[in-house]
Amino acid sequence: MVSRSYSNLLDLTSCGSPTFGREKKRLPRVATVAGVLSELDDETSNSVCSDTPSSVSQERMIIVGNQLPLKAHRKDNGTWEFTWDEDSLLLQLKDGLGDDVETIYIGCLKEEIEPSEQDDVAQYLLDTFKCVPTFLPPELFSKFYHGFCKQHLWPLFHYMLPLSPDLGGRFDRSLWQAYLSVNKIFADKVMEVISPDDDFVWVHDYHLMVLPTFLRKRFNRVRLGFFLHSPFPSSEIYRTLPVRDELLRALLNSDLIGFHTFDYARHFLSCCSRMLGISYQSKRGYIGLEYYGRTVSIKILPVGIHIGQLQSVMSHPETESKVAELKKQFRDQTVLLGVDDMDIFKGISLKLLAMEQLLLQHPDKRGRVVLVQIANPARGRGKDVQEVQSETYATVKRINNTFGRPGYTPVVLIDTPLQSYERIAYYVIAECCLVTAVRDGMNLIPYEYIICRQGSEKIDEILGTDPLTQKRSMLVVSEFIGCSPSLSGAIRVNPWNIDSVAEAMDSALMVPEAEKQMRHEKHYRYVSTHDVAYWARSFLQDLERACRDHLRRRCWGIGFGLGFRVIALDPNFRKLSVEHIVSAYKRTKHRAILLDYDGTMVQPGSMSTTPNAEAVSILNILCRDTKNHVFIVSGRERKTLTEWFSSCERMGIAAEHGYFVRTNQNAEWETCVPVPDFEWKQIAEPVMQLYMETTDGSNIDAKESALVWNYEYADRDFGSCQAKELFDHLESVLANEPVSVKSSPNIVEVKPQVSKRKTFHFLSIFRLVIFA
Repeated sequence: MVSRSYSNLLDLTSCGSPTFGREKKRLPRVATVAGVLSELDDETSNSVCSDTPSSVSQERMIIVGNQLPLKAHRKDNGTWEFTWDEDSLLLQLKDGLGDDVETIYIGCLKEEIEPSEQDDVAQYLLDTFKCVPTFLPPELFSKFYHGFCKQHLWPLFHYMLPLSPDLGGRFDRSLWQAYLSVNKIFADKVMEVISPDDDFVWVHDYHLMVLPTFLRKRFNRVRLGFFLHSPFPSSEIYRTLPVRDELLRALLNSDLIGFHTFDYARHFLSCCSRMLGISYQSKRGYIGLEYYGRTVSIKILPVGIHIGQLQSVMSHPETESKVAELKKQFRDQTVLLGVDDMDIFKGISLKLLAMEQLLLQHPDKRGRVVLVQIANPARGRGKDVQEVQSETYATVKRINNTFGRPGYTPVVLIDTPLQSYERIAYYVIAECCLVTAVRDGMNLIPYEYIICRQGSEKIDEILGTDPLTQKRSMLVVSEFIGCSPSLSGAIRVNPWNIDSVAEAMDSALMVPEAEKQMRHEKHYRYVSTHDVAYWARSFLQDLERACRDHLRRRCWGIGFGLGFRVIALDPNFRKLSVEHIVSAYKRTKHRAILLDYDGTMVQPGSMSTTPNAEAVSILNILCRDTKNHVFIVSGRERKTLTEWFSSCERMGIAAEHGYFVRTNQNAEWETCVPVPDFEWKQIAEPVMQLYMETTDGSNIDAKESALVWNYEYADRDFGSCQAKELFDHLESVLANEPVSVKSSPNIVEVKPQVSKRKTFHFLSIFRLVIFA
């Protein structure tokens, strides 16, 4: 099959306009169909993205999440009542955006709304709460949320592989299609309210990972941020996902991608490098990925909590009454507290086993130490949730039967939903908070515990503590949760090591009061200054910075479906006009046609690198025109090129990137170095040989004029590391030799130095040939 490049050249030889250039195309800046850049017109009259300022004067933030920050309740008369969900992070982050930023929410409701009521409900929520509900058919929602999100993404992002049908289940293409359909519906909802040149869009979490592509396809200059609230797994885990490339490319259609920790960001960057071949750069403290001319910024900042809300609940009379009740219930006992969802990744059973081990190894703790485990209802469903529940109940029963006695229950399991004031009361009276999750995105339980332990005047009065005395608290946290790095005063544990967790629990109880106060003060200072408002404000600032060059760039959208991406170019960029090229071709008397071989004449990804008969035929047709002077430019050896193009008698060849030049088949080869000296090869080749032997997948390409170490098929990270070492090594040993060491993607090359005078002599060869 002849490539398009060949066809274009053939058209030129007949002095006729290429077929695809006869009609003047006027395409928008955002192409809705796939195409190549050379086909796109500069005109923007039909663009779907206006470059003119919008009439909207107030800055707006469109916050998109799986669920709206609302609570819905159907009253006795059948009408719906809606209130804000004060515990929703999407609502809390509004405090950090400022009063001058209008906020619009897009997401699903927790309650199912009948189709006949949806229009009225949608209008009411938009007018009253500035919320745009996304109504999903129950079957589609089940496949989307309980199917793809909870069976595929959630387990995989928490390092659980579907090794058997019982462990998450095999990949189901229908669930993936449901995921895409829901993201498309969300995109349509955003389209209803967005002013693309003025609004910011902030997408949240793994439920909507392909939404950036749908939005970027509609508006190439949309100001778009994405924050992942779950862990991002290592490349070895993530690469098992059948739609891995699609999700990565979709995220890269964002302007800013946020992660809780550097580990999560590092895993994402590693996946982009290993699977897409995209490397990141760090500049002035910011990390960015260059993606088709756009810079995709990476944000690393853990989310915080809404301190004002917690303090408000602490001041409620119900909270104070509950604290007094719990103080009486657990008098003369030390309370250890765990607050977790009934989830396989929260490590509840590991915590219980550690408590059992503590009571077994330290008999003096029996009757004095109580573990209160609050088990919130699981967000997912399935066999794994049932197994966690069964194991939890069985372990609690065994511990209480073994170590319990009248008036003493070692483990108090609370598996019914609690009101906020009840949970806060448990925080207040707990001497230590335990988080033993085996994998968790962030987990804000330790932050809430720290704030609640700071207390208030009324709480201090109930507890009988001096308000002037420094507060104290202790934390035992898993090293596998997102908040662990920011809690430097916590006792970090490997939750899988039961003995270690038990020892940590004992140590937390034995820490001197002064040290408890110091640890608490350190944590409180961090949590109080890095709240949810700080997090939201910082994200918005970085999003504004990431988008500030949008209007300066010339952008084109290309690609089908999830392969869509935007190519951003400098404002001074001007594409070549086919009509101009044809006109110039016709009227000129001398034409120099320089063709790169491997990058132009060989089909990308082709295993065969030899030119086919059709390509050779087209080259001969070009050469027959006496006005044309055709050169093949290649990095390959002259012997190989001579054999391949032996039938092209009038064609010139520049082999080894121009070190050897021949103007036609009957001419002699010329070099740009009069007396070549290749003794340096005896020094360089053994060094390259050493690195080739220690880098699996690398090889040495020994040319007449150069030595090239190629690591294209080696491990990307290891190959890149070895290339840097080899580069430094060669520069050191060849410092006194007349050669230059060059590093390019996938290669390290050593070749003779060429002076400017010799380069000018080389270029003059072309001039003499053309104007002879």
